[in-house]
Amino acid sequence: MEGSLAFWGVGLLVLSWIEESSATLSPSGINYEVEALVNIKTGLRDPHNVLDNWDSTSVDPCGWRMITCSPDGYVSSLGLASQSLSGTLSPGIGNLSNLKSVSLQNNALSGPIPAEIGKLEKLEQLDLSNNKFSGVIPSSLGDLKNLNYLRLGNNSLTGPCPESLSNVEGFTLVDLSYNNLNGSLPKISARTFKIIGNPLLCGPNTKINCSAMSPEPLSFSPDVPRDQSDSGGAKSHRLAIGFGVSAVLISFIIVAVGLLLWWRHRYNKQIFFDVNDQCDPEVCLGHLKKYSFKELRSATNHFNSKNILGSGGSGIVYKGCLPDGSLVAVKRLKDYNAAGGEVQFQTEVETISLAVHRNLLRLRGFCMTENERLLVYPYMPNGSVASQLRDHIHGKAALDWSRRKSIALGTARGLLYLHEQCDPKIIHRDVKAANILLDEDFEAVVGDFGLAKLLDHRDSHVTTAIRGTVGHIAPEYLSTGQSSEKTDVFGFGILLLELITGQKALDFGRAVSQKGVMLDWVKKLHQEGKLNLMVDKCLNNNFDRVELEEMVKVALLCTQFHPSQRPKMSEVLRMLEGDGLAEKWEASQRAETPRLRSSENLPQRYSDYIEESSLVVEAMELSGPR
Repeated sequence: MEGSLAFWGVGLLVLSWIEESSATLSPSGINYEVEALVNIKTGLRDPHNVLDNWDSTSVDPCGWRMITCSPDGYVSSLGLASQSLSGTLSPGIGNLSNLKSVSLQNNALSGPIPAEIGKLEKLEQLDLSNNKFSGVIPSSLGDLKNLNYLRLGNNSLTGPCPESLSNVEGFTLVDLSYNNLNGSLPKISARTFKIIGNPLLCGPNTKINCSAMSPEPLSFSPDVPRDQSDSGGAKSHRLAIGFGVSAVLISFIIVAVGLLLWWRHRYNKQIFFDVNDQCDPEVCLGHLKKYSFKELRSATNHFNSKNILGSGGSGIVYKGCLPDGSLVAVKRLKDYNAAGGEVQFQTEVETISLAVHRNLLRLRGFCMTENERLLVYPYMPNGSVASQLRDHIHGKAALDWSRRKSIALGTARGLLYLHEQCDPKIIHRDVKAANILLDEDFEAVVGDFGLAKLLDHRDSHVTTAIRGTVGHIAPEYLSTGQSSEKTDVFGFGILLLELITGQKALDFGRAVSQKGVMLDWVKKLHQEGKLNLMVDKCLNNNFDRVELEEMVKVALLCTQFHPSQRPKMSEVLRMLEGDGLAEKWEASQRAETPRLRSSENLPQRYSDYIEESSLVVEAMELSGPR
């Protein structure tokens, strides 16, 4: 009897496992998310092969480019912005039932917007702007109750705006500008509602103010006829009363605003944002938790020095344990009232809130008091790449060659997302081993966005005071103060050299007998064909010679003096994956002519840039959680 019960118990377990597994399979036996993504790929024309690893034979799409998955392994984000894609969007997108974000802006997609998008109940952000979509806006979008951001601007959409959109109560931004919409507008509840550029809605004979960006629901009422029997004297009397009441109200508002400003100055209250109140129309921070200072002080054992994970120019990072048992890294700004401190705090929070990717550090929450600013991140049990390389030198657990290659790939994917898939795009400006963190699986996570800059699509660079780490700063940034995506590419190249050599670029001159910085030394060894001399001795010659030469070439391409000659991060990632390196290297060798160098009148060695630069550079050892 007992044996029979055991048999049935095992049978039930097997059946339940089969049922659970089959829940993610389509009738054809393929993972339904893989099938949906392959259908999307089939409908697109991909001139740069950015979707080449979307393989229909895969069992899990979470490792594919442009895909982000949730912790439980479902596709949560589809980011294909600015990839020169054309073709149509497959209705199969409606089968990605766990999608929270769809970013397809700045391509050349055409055809109708699939009505099946309305089945994505968890969708929070939908950006199809700057494409060639035609047809009507599907009324099914009104079924997306969790939708916050809807961007359909700069397309060729026709017909009326669906009345069903008025059913969505959580809109922060709705952008329908520059289409060919007509008819009447529903009462859409959105902080910002953009409809400018629709000639049939905004023509001279319409009553709609299309330039308005209303914080409240738009309501368009017919004109109320005036009483034709009113006398001129009565009208003048009412006009005078109206002016009087308006003057009193304006005076009252001015006094109230003055009192509010005086009160804020008196108590030195710096208002940043309130997560419980929804926030800026372009930045939603509702998923962040606002911690109390008491809660974080208790989590870090009163900021005990034994819990310090690292320190840097902007603050100290502590290991903490929250009441629910989860481990966190708490970044405590040293002095947020100092020059740039509050700006750095706001930049880091806003930037990380915009950028969501598996290879980017996720912000859990923050704390603000009158005298404190703190940021809370997930704890990274394997520290930073810099700490792993340092511990390796001291005989502790090592980063073997395969892990170093994996770290390079993960970092490249994170930077690619910031530069080419995030909207607006983001320049990190301090890419180095100390800012690349490692999770429990040694997956690379790009951290420390305190120096980051948001970059508008129309800008090619930003000019700021020099910040960063000596040895990692690009020559043009040192000499002009201009940073761009190519500034990050240079820092990534130095990171590759750190992974190869195991040395810290900042201290390299003190670690070797000769004068110079790591980049000059590596160039010299590469020219002499002595690559083995630059490899970290702790690897004990356990590395792939072919991959070493490829990684060195990628690093040298990334660290070319002229930013225009450096590859984009999408090209860097493809070269690290073994695609296009030979062609790019050959082209760079043809471009490396004495005429080009002399015409720019620039120093020939990177160390010369550092020595000749008259700018003050703030070196930051570690300004993010490890």
